[in-house]
Amino acid sequence: MANPEKVDAVSEIADLFRESDAAVITEYRGLSVGDLQELRRSLGSETTYAVVKNTLTEIAAREAGIDAFDGTLSGPTAIAFIKGEPVGPAKALRDFAKTHEQLVIKSGYFEGAVLSKEDVQTLADLESREVLLAKAAGAMQASMSKAAATFAAPLSKAARTVDALRAKQEA
Repeated sequence: MANPEKVDAVSEIADLFRESDAAVITEYRGLSVGDLQELRRSLGSETTYAVVKNTLTEIAAREAGIDAFDGTLSGPTAIAFIKGEPVGPAKALRDFAKTHEQLVIKSGYFEGAVLSKEDVQTLADLESREVLLAKAAGAMQASMSKAAATFAAPLSKAARTVDALRAKQEA
């Protein structure tokens, strides 16, 4: 018979996996409670940073349909469950790990794919969604301006030619 507390913990972790768009697995050995509170604040309100038990997390991940962590969880583990855009929290984790060497980013999960430590770093290096959209809009606007100038060029060239012929006939 399973312990009710463990069943509840597995259910809670599985719900966190289902509700989040991404997850980053970290090892927090040596961080104080104050450090963890600072990290939670830096991650923002859309991210839940939870200290978890490894075996219960593996069971919960399987229940949530994620088989990425089977046998890979070891040591004191905490997971950042990210709702929404994962770039900001990934940057916050990376920056916190730079100043607090005890925090080790181990791996992650995003849109059905397992992320290595390097993948999480790459995700953190991306610019935010808004910046990328603004750059794309700027590129499209430049392309459209260039196309408009290209389409208008033959008309303006024809008008200048007709004006030159008219001036030549008057002279």
